[in-house]
Amino acid sequence: MSKLEFVYVTYIETTPEKLWQALTDGDFTERYWFGHRIASDWNVGSLYRFTKGGAPHSEGEVLVSDPPKQLVYTFDGCTEESRRESTSRVTFDIEPSGKSVKLTVTHDDLDEGGVTYCDISGGWPIVLSGLKSLLENGRVLSVDLPQKAKETVDA
Repeated sequence: MSKLEFVYVTYIETTPEKLWQALTDGDFTERYWFGHRIASDWNVGSLYRFTKGGAPHSEGEVLVSDPPKQLVYTFDGCTEESRRESTSRVTFDIEPSGKSVKLTVTHDDLDEGGVTYCDISGGWPIVLSGLKSLLENGRVLSVDLPQKAKETVDA
């Protein structure tokens, strides 16, 4: 079985430092990631954990932490079932681009068994659009989640 890869590129009018903070600060992620709060010391080899309402949601290991240029971590899924099946990897590449920042998110090592490509291709665009809206406008994006995304977010 071949592994799949999802790549999403967006440009955000912000600084690399502010984008890094938005990706790694729980107070910030909770605002655009549908109530999910991230926590870690962001050292290579450390665990990170997403929680929602204080309950564990997903976790993984920090593989690369090079602020404010690159963050890479494993992703063990959003549900108990997907965590048991497989681990994938998420890479955030942050590059200055004039008064904006080019953000490339690569979610790879995806397969049919756990976190699937379909789950990822539906989720990342919504999350990253919310991040862009919050950084550029100071407002959380108001969007109706597709049913599959609602199931993942509420898990």
